[in-house]
Amino acid sequence: MRLVLERGKQRKLILLAKGNNTWNHLSKILNIFPSYLSGDLKNESILLSKENYIKLCKLANVNFNKFIIKELEDNWGRSKGGINSPGSLKEIPKVELDEKLAEFVGAVLGDGHVEFYKKGRKIGVYHIRIAGDLIKDRDYHVNYLKPLGEKLFNLEGKETTRIRPKSSGRFLDFRSRRLVEFFSHMGIKPGDKIRNQSTIPKWIFKDKKYLRTCIRGLIDTDGSIARMSRRDSNLLRILFTNHNIALLKDTREAFIELGFSPSKLMNNRQFYLSRQAEIERYIKEIGFSNKKHLNRFIKFKAP
Repeated sequence: MRLVLERGKQRKLILLAKGNNTWNHLSKILNIFPSYLSGDLKNESILLSKENYIKLCKLANVNFNKFIIKELEDNWGRSKGGINSPGSLKEIPKVELDEKLAEFVGAVLGDGHVEFYKKGRKIGVYHIRIAGDLIKDRDYHVNYLKPLGEKLFNLEGKETTRIRPKSSGRFLDFRSRRLVEFFSHMGIKPGDKIRNQSTIPKWIFKDKKYLRTCIRGLIDTDGSIARMSRRDSNLLRILFTNHNIALLKDTREAFIELGFSPSKLMNNRQFYLSRQAEIERYIKEIGFSNKKHLNRFIKFKAP
């Protein structure tokens, strides 16, 4: 249930409950995102759930029942539709900062995009979209990334394809305003990744387990396996190519942090691993979730 309070009372209740504490502290108690609490809820653009209303009253040691105008079902806003819809406001569960999330973040940074745009006068469309090759990335999208995202965020992943003479591709979308806000809170903001210089969140650098899976997501999407030369067909390289210089530098730094020896940046768009022992170690310690890379590695290594 959602509660409609008299104008200004929802804001007052939230501020009373917050007191001298931080937004982060209060958001953890309510199990919602700080930006959602200090923005939409405090500004009264979104109604309080009955559950959080009760928690706030308890924290503030007040009773605001006399200010409740009416109670609404959780799906009331969707029934109105049209230009009043602010986009999908489906809540996502509290997401743990762990290896699985780090891998998904890597995939989004590699070949994904966080988007928000207006459709019509007021409808906001919020989604995270990960692009891929129409054929080669099908297994990775359908059998790995889609279930991973659905489990992490409790959202349905939607697949679309585009078939054109020169630009065919596939896309995996997760639509949710809350998800976009979550990524923005990590520093991965909507819009052009290169202009925003979106890069690996700091929390991932705090644990090597997170770094390994984030790198896996980055290589699975924006990496490639190639032979060193035609003459030495069994000598391979793992390459990472990206036009976001901040991400390029941080990804290279992540490899160094894990004890690898990546090349210098080439034309500010690429670096690679070429030491064969390190490539074998990459396969063993990090590996691929995108089978196209593993299949290519096996093919090149075949006698």
